[in-house]
Amino acid sequence: MPRKSTRLHESKSKAEEPDWYASSEGRRQTQREFERALKDGTLVRSSGSRIPRTNPDVLKALLEQAKSNATRPVSIRLSVADIELAKDIASKRGTGYQTVLKEAIRYGLKRAG
Repeated sequence: MPRKSTRLHESKSKAEEPDWYASSEGRRQTQREFERALKDGTLVRSSGSRIPRTNPDVLKALLEQAKSNATRPVSIRLSVADIELAKDIASKRGTGYQTVLKEAIRYGLKRAG
């Protein structure tokens, strides 16, 4: 598979740069660059940063924590009965039915693991 470019995005103006880094493409590129620098041992802090150098193991743990909090859209077919049950539970709790489904999946995965 061809390697993706890690060139910095050329924004039209300084005002557009934060928007690009906030986009999914910008986040993916930043993630690739971070992982590559972490793997190569070339991760450095900026000269003006007051943050001390961090142990690579701590950085790996932070990366795993970030992955656990990140979400990705998926498509899944569920029975109408399961969706209606999730909606009933959600209305009793005062939350959304998708939240109920995510909690059920997370609970099931923890039990299976």
